[in-house]
Amino acid sequence: MAQDYYQALGVAKEADAEEIRKAYRKLARKHHPDLNPGDKAAEDRFKKVQEAYDILSDPKKKQMYDQVGFYSENGAAAAGSAARDQGPHMGFGGFDFSDVFSRGAGSGAGPRGGAGSGAASGATAGNFQDIFSQWFGRQHGEEAAATQEKGADLEYGLNIDFWQAIKGTQVRLNISRQESCPVCGGTGERAGANAICPECSGSGKVNQQAGAMRFSLTCPRCEGTGRLTNRCGNCGGDGRIAATETVEVRIPPGAQQGSRLRVGGKGNAGTMGGPAGDLYITVRVDPHPFFRRQGDDIEISVPVRIDEAGLGAKIEVPTIDGRALLKIPQGTQNGQKFRLREKGVLNSRTNKRGDQIVDVQVLAPVVQDERTKEILREYAQLHPEDPRATVWAQGETP
Repeated sequence: MAQDYYQALGVAKEADAEEIRKAYRKLARKHHPDLNPGDKAAEDRFKKVQEAYDILSDPKKKQMYDQVGFYSENGAAAAGSAARDQGPHMGFGGFDFSDVFSRGAGSGAGPRGGAGSGAASGATAGNFQDIFSQWFGRQHGEEAAATQEKGADLEYGLNIDFWQAIKGTQVRLNISRQESCPVCGGTGERAGANAICPECSGSGKVNQQAGAMRFSLTCPRCEGTGRLTNRCGNCGGDGRIAATETVEVRIPPGAQQGSRLRVGGKGNAGTMGGPAGDLYITVRVDPHPFFRRQGDDIEISVPVRIDEAGLGAKIEVPTIDGRALLKIPQGTQNGQKFRLREKGVLNSRTNKRGDQIVDVQVLAPVVQDERTKEILREYAQLHPEDPRATVWAQGETP
């Protein structure tokens, strides 16, 4: 059973092209194999999402899918099988043509009955069948041959380290994509094959008589183009070939985890010479062992001695630009935070820098000699107050 492409993308059947496009991008980012390494379920889900988008983003493929419930490159066979599933005379949205056939077959009983009339009615039924065959077998080819379509977008996951994200970088990516066929220029036609079709005299339509009814149908010889074309031997008439292209991408300074970059025109090539889609790159940033990033701010924890915290001091702290001087005021407490203005990350959109937040960690001294012990005892005599008095007052059970 063919999958429900609308359900695969999570959109309604009435969704327009933009809604389908947005749903695809969201699901592609979520289930892309590069973002879910080793996850077979995510890979399978991504393939289904990609398949659904390939069909629903193409107006011709979407039209066939909406009409018969699935898409097949062999339009005639696909539609024929769908009609057989519905019954011997059912197709075209469930309209029953059996009455038309039966009237043609039974016309010999009318005023102009006879062997000759019976043969004519058989030809009428046959003409109807020819019309249906041409409708299913030619309609898709006619539109595809006459319409240019933009190519599908591509998604790519890129890992960079902390410093590449902070400073910006230039990377070279090998992208697998469909590019325009260099032999036919994306038209799918062999060079010089553009003669006027003699069957329809260039109009793309032929007239067919079915009893008293006259129909204008797509020319079966040129498939509605009005021209006789030969398929390009390099691309098989698709106008596109699979290729791997090296793309240089500039990652701007300040890129964050999950940043998404667009490279225009580096998605799959369009059909019939149509414009190419875009390449979207999702950035993943490796963490740093010391610096922690919060938006455009940088956070670090810096240890200080007890005398530096008590008496105050000027200390050097690391920043993403090198060392900077930080003044620790007298009586600094453990966990107290200080701000170094504009020592954070440069935001390429606002051209402003964040700050660096320094979290002070006061270290207790390691006592290894009698003199240090004596100094600490003397300090205790000078400051006998209990630092936990407030804790006891607030924590006692009433």
